[in-house]
Amino acid sequence: MFFKTKPTNLPSAAEALPGRDTEMSIVASHFVNGQPIKGPYPEGAETIYLGLGCFWGAERLFWELPGVIVTAVGYQGGITPNPTYEEACTGLTGHTEAVKVVFDPKIISLETVLKSFWEEHDPTQGMRQGNDVGTQYRSAIYTTTPEQAEIVAKSRASYQAALSAKGLGTITTEISPAGPFYYAETYHQQYLAKNPNGYCGLAGTGVSCPIGLGVTAAAE
Repeated sequence: MFFKTKPTNLPSAAEALPGRDTEMSIVASHFVNGQPIKGPYPEGAETIYLGLGCFWGAERLFWELPGVIVTAVGYQGGITPNPTYEEACTGLTGHTEAVKVVFDPKIISLETVLKSFWEEHDPTQGMRQGNDVGTQYRSAIYTTTPEQAEIVAKSRASYQAALSAKGLGTITTEISPAGPFYYAETYHQQYLAKNPNGYCGLAGTGVSCPIGLGVTAAAE
């Protein structure tokens, strides 16, 4: 974080760092709510992975939403298996900093989760987010079901229309089915709960998202 500038082109498989076979060992429970980070999760829970710049502030955004069961930060969307933070920061893993969001769709809809996603960062900035420049800060949504993919596509179209109406640019958010999610080191997990004065780079466009207006599945 801290205004780092790194490569803005994704590496090829030949250029990517080799990584390792061993998974990152992390703390078992969420620092804020005590829930198991890797599960098991309640029946009916859904998972989606979201990248919106520096994952410290992004994770806090989602753990504060009612209906979110647990969150975790990690590296996703790239090539290098089980990267370290230092490796991800080189831009040579292909990963973006991502937040794993496990939520109860009976309490909070995916549309409401996406409303926070779109509004709290600038999804038009390509390989950067504000002063944080590099492929690891790109905007991304990684879905886990075809139903999620359909909702995401509709939400993107709605928010693009809202941005265009304000004269803003084209959404560059990478959207695809979720590939491997590699957990980040324990000290990154729930970082801003442990370090309340730590860096948070979130900054939205100021454009309201016309979807997910807080009506939960339970209230419908």
